[in-house]
Amino acid sequence: MLRTVFGTDNPATLPVSATGSGGMDALVANFVEADDRVVVGVNGLFGERLCDAVSRLGADPVRVEAEWGRAIDLEALIAAVPGADAVCVVHGETSTGVCQPVDGLGEACGENGALLLLDCVTSLAGQPVLLDEWGVDAAFSGTQKCLNAPPGLAPFTAGARAIEKLRARREPPRSWFFDLSLVLGYWDAEGGRVYHHTAPINMIYGLAEALRIVLEEGLEARWERHRTAHGALRAALAELGLERIAPDGEELWPLLAVRLPEGVEDAAIRGPLLTEHGIEISGGLGPLAGRAWRIGVMGEGARPEPQERLVRTLAQLMGRNAVPAVEALEAGWSTAAR
Repeated sequence: MLRTVFGTDNPATLPVSATGSGGMDALVANFVEADDRVVVGVNGLFGERLCDAVSRLGADPVRVEAEWGRAIDLEALIAAVPGADAVCVVHGETSTGVCQPVDGLGEACGENGALLLLDCVTSLAGQPVLLDEWGVDAAFSGTQKCLNAPPGLAPFTAGARAIEKLRARREPPRSWFFDLSLVLGYWDAEGGRVYHHTAPINMIYGLAEALRIVLEEGLEARWERHRTAHGALRAALAELGLERIAPDGEELWPLLAVRLPEGVEDAAIRGPLLTEHGIEISGGLGPLAGRAWRIGVMGEGARPEPQERLVRTLAQLMGRNAVPAVEALEAGWSTAAR
């Protein structure tokens, strides 16, 4: 089921016993070595984290940057590939609500002998993720976003070129726990399982059920529902003066990041929204701190009922008329239904 959701046939596809951040560590620990030249796309907090993780391994990170709230120029990424050992990109930048296009990047990496490594934490199961078609060599995600499972596992997949690099390493990965060659020995029943750690089996059962629910809905139907939910909520919040940060064509469907209008104080709204109404949205990070809200449009949150409750409550707390916003929300969902 994980292979289906990732859009891959990779045999090495499994949930790593860690959160999404652990999945990031597993990605770089296995496929980046000291002194490697690694191109890292940086346009938000999680690109910065990837760059930091690469640096801690003694590799040479080459930053290709864009301002927070914009996708990275693909031509700039592709131009940086020659001479690189790996390219690390965040597909769904959770800090800004931007989805990074990767068209042609896998082909460029393949032609230059570089691995393409992808962070799919917020995009998996909420927006098209087609790893084999895109030429991605390894990727990771998290269970708590669009898969709607409890947090604590990192869906992970690695293709043949990535496994080949792992086997040819000059030294073993610096992390014993995340050493994929050891972890795969634990998961590979046909080869004779070798104990590695005590897996969080209850969470694995939870992930299995969540994946069944995803595939019962159908991936394309689920992607379309997230696209519709994003558009409907965007239109509704615009009626309250909350405009999306990401421009058209660069938006991350499962996460809507909006700028706060003049006169709206971040904590003054988000505080009572949570404590009095039981609804939690996230504040901005980095240069967007205090100036933006990040609203999940994920899984069961990507449906009309929770979105209408959010819109009505925000309108009340902001002192705005809820009617135009609710009408815009309903129009977005009804248009999709037709």
